Amino acid sequence: MRAKRSDELKRTMQRATALSRLFRFETVSGLVIVVALVLGFVAANSELAPWYRLVHHMPVHLGLGGLEFREPLIEFINTFLMALFFLLIGLELKRELLEGQLATRGAAALPLFAAIGGMVFPALIYASINVSDPVGIRGWAIPTATDAVLALGVLSLLGRRVPPGLKIFLMALAIFDDIGAVLVIGVFYAQGISAPGLVAAVAATIGLAIIGRSGLEHPVPYLLLGMVLWVAMGKAGIEPALAGIVIGASVPMRARRDGDYSPLRSLERGLQPWVALCVVPLFAFFNAGVRLQGETIETLFEPVSLGVILGLALGKPLGIVSASWLSVKLGLAQRPKGAGWGQLWESPCWLESVSP
Repeated sequence: MRAKRSDELKRTMQRATALSRLFRFETVSGLVIVVALVLGFVAANSELAPWYRLVHHMPVHLGLGGLEFREPLIEFINTFLMALFFLLIGLELKRELLEGQLATRGAAALPLFAAIGGMVFPALIYASINVSDPVGIRGWAIPTATDAVLALGVLSLLGRRVPPGLKIFLMALAIFDDIGAVLVIGVFYAQGISAPGLVAAVAATIGLAIIGRSGLEHPVPYLLLGMVLWVAMGKAGIEPALAGIVIGASVPMRARRDGDYSPLRSLERGLQPWVALCVVPLFAFFNAGVRLQGETIETLFEPVSLGVILGLALGKPLGIVSASWLSVKLGLAQRPKGAGWGQLWESPCWLESVSP
């Protein structure tokens, strides 16, 4: 009995330590992200704009054998570096699903239902406004997506003022929403999926699952297979950055030889400072360069713009809260601990405010 209580106390302390470390990195990272967003916006709308565009489109060339990556810097950041961000998110989600706030089926189901509602409602609002325009109606998927990177960055600014259950719910919601957007684009907008790339991606995913189930602790095999998966997904026409989530899901929570050592937590601790203080601010800086020259107030009231604005500002929170409330009332999901319906309504309002 004492041994059992000691193990439970140790796990509780580990969770508290991990949570406090996450809050510390998130708070600093949130401030850095805001600064990066402002600097990127100012650079794109000032005399520095030519230099900003020059660096923005600077070619990056990576090669290994027959595999090559030759794209502008912005694509390198949005695909390769973002894979590290999604790797960290994948690790955090797996930890929460196994030992944290999402460990129960109802808690894990809530962000999934909320993400579905948060995609359906904006699409319906956009479509109702642009139903008479055969060209404009094709943009119905635009307000369904959330920029998970910036959304989680803004979320980090609130730190401990947000209940941990609500924070984890919103993190999972943003990721499910991002995956859903990729699926929508792949099904309705993609020109075609490459069969060889898809086969290679499936093979790499199976390989990651096998070494994960074997309890292999060293990170190198996961990263090597992850690189193969990243390239294969890009060749297949699938968002390669999402390879990070697959890699994170394959890393074992516990080592077989030493039950107290967690390969997942170790990799998570190693990635946190790099992702929080380097990768995400770089993403924010180079994706905030929106030029306002030539924009007028009239364009905001055009059907396409109005559909996007109302879809994000009204459809997102309405869809998220409605789907959450319905799933909880039907007994399919559980509300986050310590969070009321008022908080659940307010949170997607600012969370979705950073959507593209």
